[in-house]
Amino acid sequence: SPHSLLLQNPKEAKILVNNKNPNSFTNLIKKQNLNLITKKNLNFTSRIHASAATTQTQIQNQTQTKPDSSDRVFNFAAGPATLPEAVLKKAQSELYTWRGSGMSVMEMSHRGKEFTSIIEKAESDLRTLLDIPTEYSVLFLQGGATTQFASIPLNLCKPDDAVDYVVTGSWGDKAFKEAQKYCKPKLIWSGKSEKYTKIPAFQDLEMSPEAKYLHICANETIHGVEFKEYPVVINGGLLVADMSSNFCSKPVDVSKFGLIYAGAQKNVGPSGVTIVIVRKDLIGNAQEITPVMLDYKIHDDNKSLYNTPPCYCIYMCGLVFDYLLEQGGLVEVEKRNKKKAEILYNAIDESKGFYKCPVEKSVRSLMNVPFTLEKSELEGEFIKEAAKDNMVQLKGHRSVGGMRASIYNAMPLAGVEKLVAFMKDFQARHA
Repeated sequence: SPHSLLLQNPKEAKILVNNKNPNSFTNLIKKQNLNLITKKNLNFTSRIHASAATTQTQIQNQTQTKPDSSDRVFNFAAGPATLPEAVLKKAQSELYTWRGSGMSVMEMSHRGKEFTSIIEKAESDLRTLLDIPTEYSVLFLQGGATTQFASIPLNLCKPDDAVDYVVTGSWGDKAFKEAQKYCKPKLIWSGKSEKYTKIPAFQDLEMSPEAKYLHICANETIHGVEFKEYPVVINGGLLVADMSSNFCSKPVDVSKFGLIYAGAQKNVGPSGVTIVIVRKDLIGNAQEITPVMLDYKIHDDNKSLYNTPPCYCIYMCGLVFDYLLEQGGLVEVEKRNKKKAEILYNAIDESKGFYKCPVEKSVRSLMNVPFTLEKSELEGEFIKEAAKDNMVQLKGHRSVGGMRASIYNAMPLAGVEKLVAFMKDFQARHA
């Protein structure tokens, strides 16, 4: 075929394309003793010339054009979620070779000095961001936050130990069910009957005096319910929190927790790394059946390098931590997040019922904003039109329906403002 001729004769094909001479193509075919000389083939040759010239121009344009915000959509996905544009550009500039090392982060030995400097700086910056006390270890693990549903009871208690769970959404419920395999969890409060729209009053919680820990999900990604304050555990018990979807979105007093864990793919990096912050005196007491990869002591002793960790994901998290510090730390980050959430919730509340958020106002998430339309039959059209206007991933979770706008740290104010303007225009056309 003409394509195979080009592959078989790259030097002559290059001359052919440069000359843009159909006769050159004819001679090339004759030289190969192939009887392909037809008017159709000659016409095809002309098209090859035009296509080659067009492709070359496109390649040059792609090489010369720098990406900017106009190339990107506003991504309201719950996770993996949008990342800071400055971080992506920094990673892009270091992708081929990292800071004069002659190799990409994706090619480095996880035990080499280059990656050691990356993971150590990432941990140091995270400690600064959250003001993590020295008596806490920071672990960079794999398996997602879901793996921690098993790791926590395996490391913190024995098979017959009692533990308490407060379930304010789907993720808390999954954690409770997984713990049943490894200890004796007690469900002391559940918001399921009210469709996970509330958080309990702490004085009403009947905590078990003998419970080793109380587990909460600090922010329920699916249902948009967030703890604004945290309960105090009785009798010296531990507070354990899944902070996957609001991790590093605001300051947190780490000293109030025995353990904090979070998947990175919401606020601090791509999917693939899970961060565990655990008090050191809780490490080293794992149940005998604990798999080696779930034992905190193994990872702590080896500084998160027992096996090959998610190196590039850790590197990306480190870039995000550095970026958040440059933004003024988590106090400033929280201010921005509150402003974005206020604008969006106000648009919902002031729509005279056209839009509705089911979550109790006092515990509405700053990160995940679920809402429905008064005319539910218009939800599909809403999502479709928003996507055409470069606002994507607004469909609610399949278990809840409606819409959900995840407005994590990296979602710019402009994205929320554009969504609100669209919502008002959509209401004006469909109310």
